Amino acid sequence: MDTKIKIYQADAFTDELFGGNPAAVCCLSNWLPDALMQNIALENNLAETAFVVPQSEFYEIRWFTPVTEVELCGHATLASAHILFEFYENDLNELVFKSRERGVLKVRKNGDTLTLDFPADKLSKSEAPKGLYEALGAAPAECYKGLTDYMLVYNSEKEIISLNPDFKALGKVDSRGAIVTAKGDKVDFVSRFFAPQSGIDEDPVTGSAHTTLTPYWSQKLSRTKLKAIQLSKRKGYLECELKGDRVEISGKVRTYLTGEIYI
Repeated sequence: MDTKIKIYQADAFTDELFGGNPAAVCCLSNWLPDALMQNIALENNLAETAFVVPQSEFYEIRWFTPVTEVELCGHATLASAHILFEFYENDLNELVFKSRERGVLKVRKNGDTLTLDFPADKLSKSEAPKGLYEALGAAPAECYKGLTDYMLVYNSEKEIISLNPDFKALGKVDSRGAIVTAKGDKVDFVSRFFAPQSGIDEDPVTGSAHTTLTPYWSQKLSRTKLKAIQLSKRKGYLECELKGDRVEISGKVRTYLTGEIYI
């Protein structure tokens, strides 16, 4: 007999369908084998598929790209919260998630805006790994290293838009991914995120990258509340706030589909 798994897909960090970053959300009663979850993520062929399992007062959450499990994902957590608020937890205004690597994550609802409460990344000035600048096609003004990604600071939004990475070469660089950023023309800062090492050449909108970006730009611009755009083709719009060792990242989500997987 087939086992049916509820699956949803939603666009995160956008108020328009077909914008932002699409994520799949699978609502489980118990954990599936890792290999099966990886196959589901590969079949979905989205940047991330989130799996959530309810416990008494929180949800356990894990995230898979088409090729690997990741430690933290913002847009798929935002999408998961949106689906849970809409279909399962209509009477709640806050959800608590527990992740294996990054601990407790929270999502708060205020009207149609959702706010992630994530741990801030720890940044340090760094030398770039071999081949990174060559793969990106342009050297930045500054280079930093977070827990999993390199963050490269350029001088203008125009430079960020014009980057055309060699993804094959970038996939050989020793890093989960590369965040590129600059001061924005109409917002506080802009960014793009490249992660061919994780099976995603360019991620449309990357919530986890903003745990790295927000502390940097908060210090650089001398304020804690910031507006940001991720300059992928789909574009993502985020409002970020640094609160001590936590970062709040706000955005909207649109449901795209609901369905069932037959295993």
